Amino acid sequence: MPQGPSLTREISETGSIPQHIAIIMDGNGRWAQSRYMPRIAGHKQGAEAVRSVIKACIERGVTYLTLFAFSSENWRRPADEVTSLMQLFLAALEQEITKLHENGIRFKVIGDISKFDPKIIESIHTGEQLTANNTRLTFTIAANYGGRWDIMQAVRKMVAQSKDLPLNFEEENFAQYLSMSYAPEPDLFIRTGGEYRISNFLLWQLAYTELYFTNTLWPDFDEHEFELAIQSYQQRERRFGRTSEQLQIVLSAEG
Repeated sequence: MPQGPSLTREISETGSIPQHIAIIMDGNGRWAQSRYMPRIAGHKQGAEAVRSVIKACIERGVTYLTLFAFSSENWRRPADEVTSLMQLFLAALEQEITKLHENGIRFKVIGDISKFDPKIIESIHTGEQLTANNTRLTFTIAANYGGRWDIMQAVRKMVAQSKDLPLNFEEENFAQYLSMSYAPEPDLFIRTGGEYRISNFLLWQLAYTELYFTNTLWPDFDEHEFELAIQSYQQRERRFGRTSEQLQIVLSAEG
């Protein structure tokens, strides 16, 4: 079957479970402030929501989960909050990696981790190596990540490693250098906290992703909220430029 310019290859039937879910976990600070608590308390509570969503993904058969934990722009936040976030990140790595491994979950981190404390970098590498062969769920954390950074670093790698690259190279030639080349493009993008932006997250990969926004703050995003997002996705027809009639012909032929 001829393919268009998108890297999205698999056509899923309406009502199916998304294979890859990407989430911007927004609202931790506001959740804490509304309770007259320090902002870091919201981030700690947000870690509980992460556990809940991982559990829900496994139960529903989702095979890739990607969370935007710390953007390249987040360094602009107050210094004490950034320091607390780094401490929380390190503690979570040390406490959770073994549990992820025991549950058959592969752990990955994308982003420019070179700016992190050496202890964090070591914990990331240890976790990735320990869980490398797990297949139940690939759980990716985007840390010090930005979509524009991802595209630029991919361009640099492609140019550096492909001296004889033809001028008419294809998307596939480029996409293999992106941070998430090991995963299919997200089927469903979720953003909590009432903001309606993708905020420099997976800019290349989200081209045909279904978008879901909710006012629920991340610490309150439980399995029920997750189910609402799944239900919204299942009601959508993913045509990738085709008409509904063409889509039915393709699905019938594949079936």
